[in-house]
Amino acid sequence: MSVLNALILSTIAGMSTMLGGIIIFFKIKEKNINKFITFCLAFSIAIMIGISITDLIPTSFFTILYSYKILMSLFIIFSALFLGFLTVFLINKIMNKENNSLYKLGILSMLALIVHNFPEGIATFIGSVSDVRLGLKLSLAIMFHNIPEGISIAVPIYYATKSKKKALLNTFLSGMAEPMGAILAYLFLSKYITNIMISITLLFVAGIMITLSIEEMLPKAISYQKHKYLYLGLCIGFLLIIINHFFL
Repeated sequence: MSVLNALILSTIAGMSTMLGGIIIFFKIKEKNINKFITFCLAFSIAIMIGISITDLIPTSFFTILYSYKILMSLFIIFSALFLGFLTVFLINKIMNKENNSLYKLGILSMLALIVHNFPEGIATFIGSVSDVRLGLKLSLAIMFHNIPEGISIAVPIYYATKSKKKALLNTFLSGMAEPMGAILAYLFLSKYITNIMISITLLFVAGIMITLSIEEMLPKAISYQKHKYLYLGLCIGFLLIIINHFFL
């Protein structure tokens, strides 16, 4: 596949986050807003944790395990995951001045997903250039989970600020990380990127997303006391992850 087509695929995959952002244009009745936010947060939690435990961690784990001895492999894996946890902790500490916890959730999600989308863009670009079918498969899989990731950014920010512009801008910035990763791979990194480097980055991302989901998003979702919508969001999110793995 040509370099241009590979860049186009990476851009389409990344910008699919904007499809998730469109959900803020749906008219939700005042009495249903808390139910809607609870569902969206739970759905996002399922997607983030599901991607981490079924994709990012297993793939990276075995790549590192095949490259180093067992003790060194475990040290690298747990260090990368711990750095993800530490990153959320530090960003959370910096943002503690922000009184609106829903807005803080949206910003934390955006930062986590920028870090997530960047290596995805690199992987999509390299995969697309080397193999057309691999590139298409990667792009479809990424599009599939980028849409709910867009929801996890846009919904909290919109309902915290009532600004569609802010919600869509932050969603857009997250999606743009994917083509930026592809462009960087093409211009500078194609000779230096290794599977180990990508694996460590993805483990770091998994640490961020799991910590963000459990420490920040889940307590917020529970606080609305709409448990039926919490369970529904979790179930649908995990179901989509299962479909993603079986069919893409």
